[in-house]
Amino acid sequence: MSNDVFIKRLASPMLLVEGEPFDSKDFIYELKLDGIRCLAYLDDYTELRNKRNKDVTFIYPELKRLYKQVNKRCILDGELIITVNGVPDFFEIQRRSLMTNPYKISIASKSKPVSFVCYDILYYDDKEVNTLPLEERKDLLSKNVIENETLAISRFIEEKGIAFYQLAVKKNLEGVVAKRKTSLYYYGKRSKEWIKFKWMYDDDFIICGYVRDEKTNGIKSLVLGAYIDKQLVYQGHVSLGIPKQEEKIIIDFVNSHLSTCPFSENHYEQVIWCEPHLVCTIKYMMKTPHNTLRQPVYKGLRTDKTPIDCQNGGINL
Repeated sequence: MSNDVFIKRLASPMLLVEGEPFDSKDFIYELKLDGIRCLAYLDDYTELRNKRNKDVTFIYPELKRLYKQVNKRCILDGELIITVNGVPDFFEIQRRSLMTNPYKISIASKSKPVSFVCYDILYYDDKEVNTLPLEERKDLLSKNVIENETLAISRFIEEKGIAFYQLAVKKNLEGVVAKRKTSLYYYGKRSKEWIKFKWMYDDDFIICGYVRDEKTNGIKSLVLGAYIDKQLVYQGHVSLGIPKQEEKIIIDFVNSHLSTCPFSENHYEQVIWCEPHLVCTIKYMMKTPHNTLRQPVYKGLRTDKTPIDCQNGGINL
């Protein structure tokens, strides 16, 4: 039992690749939810771990009884979401993920409760099941999970990937994930067996500094970077969508971690540079020929990502 993946907390979420919508009888299709990926370790207790394998259970007290909703000890792969008007709201779940004050967490857990939507099962009744085909894991998931208002199983359709994606776009949802029915579950790995279709790109970038707004003394724009072939490369600016609460967090971080321009060339005037440690998510239409972002919108800070995760020019793994 010394190498037991449950006891040692050795599991990590399988990752996705980007792709274009397609139809196939060999794949299932499920919604890509706009939340925070998480693994739930359920025994006679609940333990939630984010993509960095950090225990975040205390942030979501409304989920402490998830273990009551399964028949056997297990590890579930899923998404933490907060729904607003029936749609997952990334800003709300991201705001919760940054909370540390127990009183504020308690209030938020009642006013805007989090739910866990599970995609997959990796461990069941004292053994790993990640080497079973996806279809078998989905059946096992259905048999093991008792759904309620805090725990749900992700629904999927077969064959009709293009129509499902078009419906997601129409409903202003994030996108669709295609998964091969026979796919195995590879811890922490990307696989072409799992493909995401998104109507807007949604990637992670490193905050390298900011341009001060002279009128408000706040942030006019953030300077973004990402690693390409182990070199930190400029990825453009973003000015839209930065909430006041996070603006303060970013400014405080920059002021206490001042640095110089981290890029090989400095063509950027009036930037207050910082050590490249903070990671944020940006939504955008596409990349320009110069590798910067078209119509970028700030989505939020990511506490579950490290700068080294921002690889290949911002591809969100």
